[in-house]
Amino acid sequence: MINKNSPIPLYYQLKEHIKEMIEKGELKPGDSLPPEREYAENHQISRMTVRQAFTELVNEGYLFRLQGKGTFIAERKIEQPLHGLTSFTEDMKARGFEPGSQLIQFEIVPSTSPIARQLLIPEYGPVYEIKRIRLADGVPMALETNYISANLIKGLTEQIVNQSLYAYIEENLNLKIHQASQIIESSIASQTEANYLKIAKGAPVMLIQRNTYLQDGTPLELVKSVYRADRYKFMIQMER
Repeated sequence: MINKNSPIPLYYQLKEHIKEMIEKGELKPGDSLPPEREYAENHQISRMTVRQAFTELVNEGYLFRLQGKGTFIAERKIEQPLHGLTSFTEDMKARGFEPGSQLIQFEIVPSTSPIARQLLIPEYGPVYEIKRIRLADGVPMALETNYISANLIKGLTEQIVNQSLYAYIEENLNLKIHQASQIIESSIASQTEANYLKIAKGAPVMLIQRNTYLQDGTPLELVKSVYRADRYKFMIQMER
């Protein structure tokens, strides 16, 4: 497994070997790895080499450490391609996860000036404010807040928003969702966000703002989401 005559650095060989075992299912989420000292002795390499391999795997989301307990295999991240306009429910089903939502807030409120500008409605115009925890196989993935003009989409209920909102809009209201713009930036979890997502305060998260439009250019929604960075990643394909 470790070839000391290879020009490939030893830590990189070890890292790739552990990744391969994870991807083949030989190491499963929650499994613990032997201590660095034991790895070093078994493969006759330095502890520093093992530590560097473990650290890179932690940074890449394959492993996580618990102080005083050891190093463990992390849950696999959900990969979201950055092309095509799909809902969270559609994304999860396409990747073999059972989607779910926990509704925290559902009410009609007066729009603030920034929200009104983005939805192209009068300031203080009525909007649905929908706050949900988005789940995959029962695990919190994101804290999502939607703003939708109550004059554009009428008759929304808690039951509807607990399902696929996009499916309801297209199938029941015969409106065509056409395009969206999305901004992604990094941040750390506030105490409130950490409580909802079951992560530590200060843990890395991704802040995502999406503006979605109907086929005629009418703004449909403004969505502000906080995604767990330890369970979610985005992928984009580019061509020259």
